[in-house]
Amino acid sequence: MVNHQTIGDRATHLSPEDLAALRENLHEQHLFRQEQLRQIAAPPRAEDLLRRRSAAQAEVHVKVAASARMVLADVEAALRRIAEGRYGTCHLCRRPVERDRLMIVPQARYCARCQQVREAGR
Repeated sequence: MVNHQTIGDRATHLSPEDLAALRENLHEQHLFRQEQLRQIAAPPRAEDLLRRRSAAQAEVHVKVAASARMVLADVEAALRRIAEGRYGTCHLCRRPVERDRLMIVPQARYCARCQQVREAGR
C-alpha cells in the first residue's frame, strides 16, 4: 500500500541539500543576469559604430535588457525569501510550491495551480 501523505511530503518538502542547491542556482543566475546587463549597457564597440542598428535590432536590445532586469529582480526576491525563511511558499494560496517546480524554476513565486490561474487571467 502506498502512503500518499509521504509522497505528498516528498513532492513539496525541500531538504537542506535541496535548499543549498537552489540557493547556489539562484546565485549563479544572479551573477549571469548582472553580467548580461553590464554587457548590454557597455559602450558600443568600434564595429558596432560602423554599422548602424536597425529599428528592429534596437527593439530586440531593449526587450532583452528588460527581460534580464525582470529575471534579476525575481532571482533577488527569491534569495531574500530564502534568507528570511519564506522560500517555497506560494504567494497566493500560501501552500508549499512543489519541489519539482522549484528545481526547474527556483525563483517561482507561485505553485503550479496558482501560476496556471494567473496565466489564464492574462
